[in-house]
This record gives sequence, C-alpha cells and structure tokens, in this order.
Amino acid sequence: MSAPPPEPSSETLSDPYAFEFADGPQTLAELRTALAVISPEMLTAFDARLDAATFGWDHDEVIAKARRAVAFKKRAAEAAAEAAAQEEAAGAQQVDDPWAHLDVRDSTQ
Repeated sequence: MSAPPPEPSSETLSDPYAFEFADGPQTLAELRTALAVISPEMLTAFDARLDAATFGWDHDEVIAKARRAVAFKKRAAEAAAEAAAQEEAAGAQQVDDPWAHLDVRDSTQ
C-alpha cells in the first residue's frame, strides 16, 4: 500500500508568482479570448509573436508567456476585488490627510 501524496505546503500556496499548469486558458481559442478582453493590442502582439515563432520550443514559449500574463492579470483583478470587498465589509471610510493642517500658509504677509 502506498502512502498518500504529501499535502501542499502553505509556502507554496502563498507564493504570488507560483503558476500551476492548470492556471490560465487551456486552448488557443480561450487564450485569444482572454487576451482580447485584457487588451486588443495584446492579442495582436500575441498573434504576431505566434506567427513569427517556429514550432517547438519557441512556439511553446510564446504560448506559455501569454498564459502567464492572463493568469497573473486575473489574479491581480481578483485580489483587488477581494480587497475592495473586505474594505467595504469593514465599513472603512476615507481618512482626511492628517498633515493637511501643516500645509496652511499665512497669506497676511
């Protein structure tokens, strides 16, 4: 009987630069759609790099870089949305600049 696979460490899960194979789009159609949503210029640049790449390692690298860009962009958007939701849930209010009173200049001179 074999031992169960080890549990992932919290260090691996907390690394913002970790990229799993399942992250990001899985097909070229999904990748192109995701890039178009982010920016039409990114899609155009991706298509140009993909056309210029030779099959093999160069082709795989162009696709991998685009997948990472989409995955990290998605993570950033999700993190910003989560932070905004937490701030709203906490009832956070805008704070006035605490140093504003020091910037008052005497205009009677």
